[in-house]
Amino acid sequence: MLAPALCRRTALFILLLSIGTLFTACRPAAQEEVVVYTALDQEFSESHFDTYHELTGVDVVAKYDTEANKTVGLTEALLAEKDRPRCDVFWNNEILNTLRLQKAGLLAAYHPKHEEEYPATFRSADGTWFGFAARARILLVNTDLLAEGQRPTSVFDLADDKWKGQGGYAKPLFGTTATHAAVLFTELGQEKAEQFFTKLQTNAKMFPGNKQVAQAVSSGEIAFGLTDTDDAMVEIKSGRPVAIVYPDQAEDQLGTLFIPNTLAIIQGGPNPEAAKKLVDYLLSAEVETALSQGPSAQIPLNTTLDIPLQVESPKTIKPMEVDWEASVDQWDSAAAFLREKILTN
Repeated sequence: MLAPALCRRTALFILLLSIGTLFTACRPAAQEEVVVYTALDQEFSESHFDTYHELTGVDVVAKYDTEANKTVGLTEALLAEKDRPRCDVFWNNEILNTLRLQKAGLLAAYHPKHEEEYPATFRSADGTWFGFAARARILLVNTDLLAEGQRPTSVFDLADDKWKGQGGYAKPLFGTTATHAAVLFTELGQEKAEQFFTKLQTNAKMFPGNKQVAQAVSSGEIAFGLTDTDDAMVEIKSGRPVAIVYPDQAEDQLGTLFIPNTLAIIQGGPNPEAAKKLVDYLLSAEVETALSQGPSAQIPLNTTLDIPLQVESPKTIKPMEVDWEASVDQWDSAAAFLREKILTN
């Protein structure tokens, strides 16, 4: 027979265990979540996360990056977290750094249900990344300073003595500007690309980001600048005296560069099934339509869509033909040259 004191202690233990079990049973299950690192401006991407939460009940935990440091900060965070990933989905506003992560083995393969609706040139064959909602690299011109018929027509006009001191561009180490630089190094070759960027350094004014380029054009600080369609549309919708020129449209020119947003699932992320469901949602025709009609005026790549757009698309103007894999292979040497050229001058 147990001693009275021992009986009391045993009874108390059983009571506490029962209470603990009761509270555990009554505690609601943890809310499902998916962690997204996104370089697309919060003002353009956040509403889609909110809608997804309303539709599914899944919390989208988003981490954003700064305008001037677009994609690079998030890419470095993902590389630093390689052994213990915290992110499930990387929504990049360009493609270069997504391909860097692919080369580093950080991306998981997945074939979403909308995959075949996108051109093969804008998605990886192994299912590690998917391009959607593109932007065009354009020249924004100040219409008060440059009359129609007297405007630059090529990105290479930025390095032309005729336009010395009148043009502007974003620092070519981040975001879409870095992607554009890598593409040009591939298309022109190392020697000609270095000549172009060397001349650009002394011929045009450099700004921290594409948004600042667009703002400088609209204020008249510069007459024209190389930027993205989304930043250009902000100035146009604000009633500024600006207009878009789609560069390099002549038969012997490269064409206008279209750079997609990209989605990728991080290998070993904490919520892999939730990541797949979110990618399925973001690659839907509904999301691309909303992005195209919204303030960022993204350009749908979904081949099933035939909707009026705010800007030109690869269907309506001459696009640049791009080998994305070759471009990312050029990036390390291009970046080394650009850092030396930019940081030492």
